[in-house]
Amino acid sequence: MALVFARRLERIEPFLAMEVMERAFALEREGADVLHLEIGEPDFPAPPAVHEACTRALRAGETHYTDSRGLSELRAAIARDKGARAGVEIDPGRVIVTSGTSPAMLLVFSLLVDLGDEVVIGTPHYPCYPNFVRFCGGRPVFVPTSAEQGYRLDPEAVRAALSPRTRAIVTSSPANPTGAIQSAEVIHALAALGPPLVSDEIYDGLVYDGARVTSALAASEEAFVLDGFSKRYAMTGFRLGYAVVPEPALRPLQILQQNLFISANHFVQRAGLAALEHGEATVREMRRAYARRRGLLADGLRKIGFGVPADPAGAFYVFADARAFAADSRQLAFDLLETAHVAVTPGIDFGPAGEGWLRFSCAASDATLVEAIARLGRRLGP
Repeated sequence: MALVFARRLERIEPFLAMEVMERAFALEREGADVLHLEIGEPDFPAPPAVHEACTRALRAGETHYTDSRGLSELRAAIARDKGARAGVEIDPGRVIVTSGTSPAMLLVFSLLVDLGDEVVIGTPHYPCYPNFVRFCGGRPVFVPTSAEQGYRLDPEAVRAALSPRTRAIVTSSPANPTGAIQSAEVIHALAALGPPLVSDEIYDGLVYDGARVTSALAASEEAFVLDGFSKRYAMTGFRLGYAVVPEPALRPLQILQQNLFISANHFVQRAGLAALEHGEATVREMRRAYARRRGLLADGLRKIGFGVPADPAGAFYVFADARAFAADSRQLAFDLLETAHVAVTPGIDFGPAGEGWLRFSCAASDATLVEAIARLGRRLGP
């Protein structure tokens, strides 16, 4: 008898950044020297105190379950840290610690979205947003943004996209792939529209040129804010994130966490505490490096012939118009991987609004970026 899979899987699209990375790994196993600009992963190590805390916790036997919501001391530390960055006071009881920010996203969309419900998403967008919505039985509704307008999410366009089935509005600031930061006026206007904001703030703290991030927590007590340790503290492999949620949502999310994930790893939570207490020097170092690298990368891409309207204000990507070279971004990205051994993410990964563009990560060393630009120039130049 043939295996029969759930039909909801038909609505889930491949994560092309991962597809590129996995093909790059295969090429490396064959001996190729691949330069990785496809994945949003800092090339910095986690803060030393993080490694030390993790080691101590393992040696002390902190390898068992914790409260499904997370260690009380970590939730309190997250509330203090996030509250200071958002400019609001956060009750630690509103924090739920998760095994990365993606599980936090799955929990929140599982809570909010029922069959046939809608979620409004600005686009270009992080690839997993619509996939989570579809997995929960919902329908993503996209509101385009443009490079010419700094990828500003227009509240009136969002208002026009709302319907009686709208359950949430997704915001991302700083955004992946564009690095755009939504203004305080935009965040407050979106919060006033009615549906709760689901705000992805994983790149908060990685901003440049004096830019400031307005958290959805400053605009609404009904916002769901997703954040974590992967980007700001170079802890991608630790898989530690969290959500700050409205008080009425905590109990149902706790029940979901108990059933789906039980709890985040005990020893990793100790590492998160150390990051909050001792990691700011690493964040400052990364921010200085990324500010320099984004200019190096953006200028190099412009010289080759890519369109880069402006240096990004946050995160660590350059989203570049590649239509001078090809209309099909997926084909172009895999061609560059196979022929130049430079791994980049096709713009179509970020929705139809990103087609014809490529995303380049500047979370790589200066030397890697220089060599990547040289390889791309040889491959795409006259």
